Amino acid sequence: MKKNIITGSKLWSIALITSLLAACSSPATTSTTANATTSTTGTTKTVSVSKQTSVKYADLVSLDADDTNISWSEADSTAIKLNGTTATVTGSGAKAANGSVTISEAGTYVLSGELTDGQIVVNVADKGTVHLVLNGATIHDNDSAAIYIQKAGKAVITLEKGTQNTVSDGKTYVYADATTDEPDAAIFSKADLTFNGAGQLTVTGNYNEGITSKDDLKIISGNISVKAADDGIKGKDMVAIQAGTITIEAEGDGIKSTNDTDTTKGFVAIAGGTFDIQSGNDGIQAETALVTDGGTYNIVTAGGSANAPAKVEEGPFGGGGGGWGGGTPPTDMGTPPDGEPPADMPEIPTNSGTNAGANTNGAAASNSANTTTTDNNADADTATTATESTSAKALKAGTDLTVNGGTYTIDSMDDSLHSNNNVTVNDGTFNIESGDDGIHADQALTVNGGTITIAKSYEGLEGTMITLNDGDVDVTASDDGVNAAGGETETATNTAASTDSATTATDATTTSNISVTETTGTTSTTDQASQAQGTAANQQGRGPGGMGGAAASNNEFHINGGSLTVNAGGDGLDSNGSINMTGGTVIVNGPTNSGNGALDYDGTFEISGGYLVAAGSSGMAQGTSDASTQNTIVMTFPATQKAGTLVHVQDSEGNNILTFAPAKDYQTVVVSSPDLAKDGSYVIYSSGTSTGKAVDGLYTDGTYSGGTQVVAFQSTSNVTWVNESGVTTANTGMGGPSGGGQGGFGGGRNRSQSGTTSDSTGTTDSAK
Repeated sequence: MKKNIITGSKLWSIALITSLLAACSSPATTSTTANATTSTTGTTKTVSVSKQTSVKYADLVSLDADDTNISWSEADSTAIKLNGTTATVTGSGAKAANGSVTISEAGTYVLSGELTDGQIVVNVADKGTVHLVLNGATIHDNDSAAIYIQKAGKAVITLEKGTQNTVSDGKTYVYADATTDEPDAAIFSKADLTFNGAGQLTVTGNYNEGITSKDDLKIISGNISVKAADDGIKGKDMVAIQAGTITIEAEGDGIKSTNDTDTTKGFVAIAGGTFDIQSGNDGIQAETALVTDGGTYNIVTAGGSANAPAKVEEGPFGGGGGGWGGGTPPTDMGTPPDGEPPADMPEIPTNSGTNAGANTNGAAASNSANTTTTDNNADADTATTATESTSAKALKAGTDLTVNGGTYTIDSMDDSLHSNNNVTVNDGTFNIESGDDGIHADQALTVNGGTITIAKSYEGLEGTMITLNDGDVDVTASDDGVNAAGGETETATNTAASTDSATTATDATTTSNISVTETTGTTSTTDQASQAQGTAANQQGRGPGGMGGAAASNNEFHINGGSLTVNAGGDGLDSNGSINMTGGTVIVNGPTNSGNGALDYDGTFEISGGYLVAAGSSGMAQGTSDASTQNTIVMTFPATQKAGTLVHVQDSEGNNILTFAPAKDYQTVVVSSPDLAKDGSYVIYSSGTSTGKAVDGLYTDGTYSGGTQVVAFQSTSNVTWVNESGVTTANTGMGGPSGGGQGGFGGGRNRSQSGTTSDSTGTTDSAK
């Protein structure tokens, strides 16, 4: 969670002005989340369906016979022998003059030898296919492209097996006039360009780019190394890579497509291959869709995560981190007693649109600029002083990013995986170190499988709607581990919309025209009535400590399967809206500061299946919601427990519910398990040992012994809060501006808190 600290006096004036502006002036936002409405007996629910693309390489790329043709013979081809500043042509269709060779007819041309300062020009008027075979050729031009495809139906460059070929240009180009800026790459084509074969090609773009096609660019096979002053490999309409070994060292982007006028073009599709990319900007960037089916990737952008700019938050409110940025509030802020607002404070309107300043726990928008821009990566709750001169993401899509498989080792200064729309991970193995988000989607982020290890990040997973259906995800984040943020914010008025108006809602999911097929994940439901009630409670609890509480937004985090382990410096699981868990295993470690919480949500957290354990600080602790059908225990220890200290929960018959060694210091532990009963008897122990084997600190076998009993109690509800004295009420504490978990004026004192009981009830047997 992001926090903002304000110094000075009389903050009530700022609070009042800001809240009134938010209530009266904020424009309505347009949801880009797919929403449909269904009616059940006596209840109206909004059904949110995350539609994610299952598009693959074959859906986007078609190959013809020319693309895969690597055969040639001396009898059916023209030989071009390069020799210093001259060339000898044997056959028809090409002429050598002034140190350059011009090809004017379709056909096959076999190049060998070395051209020290000259150019291979293809200018075929009939739009036929020109097949260039590099058979041990070295081509250099001091002041222009070494290979220039001016006109042709298609150009195919075959790298003859067993040969090494080199193409390079100079640092300065000479153009016909001041209005001309092409060519600008060592290999430049105005026609479709395909590479194939089993040979090697080394390209050095000293002037600007390495390889550029103004149409389609396909790589079928080959061993290609590119070093470029700007972009390494660029295709306007598409970059399609079927296989090969590709090494890129680029000051700009590694691989990119650029068509921004046709939504069916401008994509990058990769079936497989081996990639080693070091780029100053983005590693692989698609103007529209980016699809990877497989391959092995080693990507470092802008020198890696160590070069990421420090994030310094600023601005008066927002954050939801509780308190005043986790610090001590000013003593002269005019705080009335008992959480009540000043008598002369006007009513905050409840029928407005979204709050000014909108997102409370992080925005999910991000700019798509590649060079010299301020990156609005909207993973901050409010304005941030950290600006980035470049976009340095590893995998970046303007529309949808779909990963179907592959092995990825990424060290990126910016987001490692990023989409301005949706991200879908269906499979793959990821080892990520990010200077910003591990995986970021401006809209929906869906994980259907794979093994994802985010060893370093500012925030691990971020998107407007996040869904974990399967896979193994391990996140380490200096701020939030998972952050569902951005998009539309709901108030009590628009949340409690009538059934009639809800049923007219249309599917507003942003889908790419390139998205050939779609798969619909698990359907989740959000009870509008409960959201409206929670929002109204936030509006009522206006005491010192915030701006009336954040209205629950359309942001959602759904956990339907798989495993998720989080080590967070900020919030562990953070949703500006709601969290819903139906299956899987979730382990949360952190935070250690009381300005954040292991669980932080503004709407509800309904759990009906799976296993949840979250250990962190106590100041902003939340449990699951009363509406959950699976039971939860929230234990707060009298003092902070050291990292690695076992916490053990067992029922009255000695059956293990939880044996867990948190990776960080902790004071509150939340556990939800199918084995917990609403009216069960339980004992909680601290310290001790287990003979079992821990996976991410969680013991699922073995025998526990040697611990100290902290409390024995009888649970009386589906969310039971306990401390060393027995059953107690839910945590309350000072909330933050725009209220993250305990939020709003009143610091959560009057907030309708999920899991709160009216008083301490049940039998407390602490003598056992």
